[in-house]
Amino acid sequence: MTIKTYMQSLGTAAREASRVLARANSDSKNNALMAIAKQLDANRNAVLAANKLDMDKGRNNGLNDALLDRLELNNERVDAMIEGLQQVAELSDPIGELTDLGTRPSGIKLAKMRVPLGVIGIIYESRPNVTIDAASLCLKSGNATILRGGSEAIESNQAIAQCIKLGLADAGLPENAVQVINTTDRAAVGELITMTNFVDVIVPRGGKGLIERISADARVPVIKHLDGNCHVYIDDDADLDKAVTIAVNAKTHRYGVCNAMESLLVAESVAAKVLPVIADIYGEKSVEMRGCANSCNILPSISAASESDWSEEYLAPIVAIKVVAGIDEAIEHINTYSSQHTESIITEDSASGQRFIAEVDSSSVMINASTRFADGFEYGLGAEIGISTDKIHARGPVGLEGLTSQKWVVFGDGQIRQ
Repeated sequence: MTIKTYMQSLGTAAREASRVLARANSDSKNNALMAIAKQLDANRNAVLAANKLDMDKGRNNGLNDALLDRLELNNERVDAMIEGLQQVAELSDPIGELTDLGTRPSGIKLAKMRVPLGVIGIIYESRPNVTIDAASLCLKSGNATILRGGSEAIESNQAIAQCIKLGLADAGLPENAVQVINTTDRAAVGELITMTNFVDVIVPRGGKGLIERISADARVPVIKHLDGNCHVYIDDDADLDKAVTIAVNAKTHRYGVCNAMESLLVAESVAAKVLPVIADIYGEKSVEMRGCANSCNILPSISAASESDWSEEYLAPIVAIKVVAGIDEAIEHINTYSSQHTESIITEDSASGQRFIAEVDSSSVMINASTRFADGFEYGLGAEIGISTDKIHARGPVGLEGLTSQKWVVFGDGQIRQ
């Protein structure tokens, strides 16, 4: 079978399954989610064994530590996947919800009804837990999905796909409601993003190069998740203990994730006091620091930052540090170099906090919190399909509502247009 024929078969099956899911009730979808969780738990040894094959291959192929961290599964991460399925099952089902009900002078009644998008194609790299996150959210929101994970996670994704297939069958829903592409041939991606007859939207998750390629070549609408150049700004009126704790967590909790802080901005009035404390902790954790001239004067042992550092998503133990005059320069710097993902201000001044959240143009803006909270799980979405840096349809962590649309519904009693 050619790649084109194979992908067309997936598309046909997904479209058929989407029609079944669109009319499935909440109990059926929740039963499927719980059945998948049960299968994942029962088959965790097989999933972990498959992941070990991917990890061994990744090490042999020279994958860096950040990518290996994203790829690795362990019992704790499998438990988190199961918990994510359970959380999604507990969420309110948005499908069929009526809003904006009103009556027109003609007597007709209008409302908006929330409906599935249909078939969602998701393209992602490295993290096999995305397979479960994507499947659960698409299933609960009544969408069929075609998943294409990275070649480095092929064994893990196929093992997880088998658990999903078994769970769907146990619950009496179409096994083709979730399909994981079983080839690493890149031609499959080219087919997926141009199958307008079968696919309603594409969600790419991965590196900037992948997303730029998908956005440029796709004929299907794309919800983009671009790179995460996230900032923390320590304000003149910051509680410095909070500032240290948050700056360390945002950078070092995990390196290979899109909501990790990559740039630290510090008001010059507090820089000499707080930067050495933060730098000592970064040094203990082997974080490479690259700073502006003022940062280098305060921390003589660090490297000088280049212009490209201000817009870099490192996904590694590296941080760019800049001393700024105050909140005006911080906001200007963020809006110039940010990827519009997540930014946080550390301040005890409510006016500064309000200015920051009003003027910083990113999908998540925080006051006195780590950027690591920019996550569907932490936002109570159960899981996320991605973090959209778009401004149309869905922005920030994309959960159930972001995977739906609305249609107008009209209730009449024999009215005709005069």
